[in-house]
Amino acid sequence: YKLSVSPEVDIMEYCRKEWRGNTPVAKRMRKGYEAVAQKFASIRRIRGDNYCAFRATLFQTLSQATQLPSWLQSEDFTMLPENLLSKYDWIKQWQLKQKLGKKMGEISDEIKKYLILLRKKWKNISEIKSATEKQEACDKLFKNEEEEYSLYEALKFLMLNTAIRLYNDGRNGRRVPVFSWLLFARDTSSNPCQLMHNHLNHIGHTIGLEQVEMFLLAYALQYSIQVYRLYKYSTDEFITLYPNDPEEDWPVVTLITEDDRHYNIPVRMCQETML
Repeated sequence: YKLSVSPEVDIMEYCRKEWRGNTPVAKRMRKGYEAVAQKFASIRRIRGDNYCAFRATLFQTLSQATQLPSWLQSEDFTMLPENLLSKYDWIKQWQLKQKLGKKMGEISDEIKKYLILLRKKWKNISEIKSATEKQEACDKLFKNEEEEYSLYEALKFLMLNTAIRLYNDGRNGRRVPVFSWLLFARDTSSNPCQLMHNHLNHIGHTIGLEQVEMFLLAYALQYSIQVYRLYKYSTDEFITLYPNDPEEDWPVVTLITEDDRHYNIPVRMCQETML
């Protein structure tokens, strides 16, 4: 059994342990961590599997949540699986976690359960006023594997819903974000059905999130995901925002990556930064 989110450690201490040598890569990583340490005091390691981008993003989102977003409050939110399945027959081939080959009715009920769980957890955690208690509630949630993985299934389905909306908007001549063109320009995802078959169905099982899918996750949550990409230190891409042109005043969550594959989270903003 591995912890999903490890306890926090001092960010520079962590860096010194991980990057000891004098290779150009190690030097660049240390510089990157020093820059992050200007803003954040600690780091928490995220369990390394194909869900780590989801895990890092959702953990940060919930630990900062002070209210339920409007899209989670809407009445038809839990009707999403039924509504989509009634329009797109191919969604029957959605692969549920460890439950391959379920019938359509069951898929709809199962995903509805995941969406209800997401709304419930988000609401409960956002109502906790004390920062310490909020953190404890998040830690507890991410120790419950059954619930944790159910939440990732909810996120994947929200990504599919967002992809369908963007695809239809693009085809109907409406303005869509640039990443949407890139998402559907891939040979493996030229439409939402292919995106589901070749990507979403495999995320968490055999593959993680690609860069362009980080944008899709951000749009699905209506959050900006800010990532310190340490191997890009001293380039324009060192701090990357998904999306780089957020729609509204979306809240921001911050992650750290050394390679665009595995993500950890910085915690405890330094006092000066907060002022």
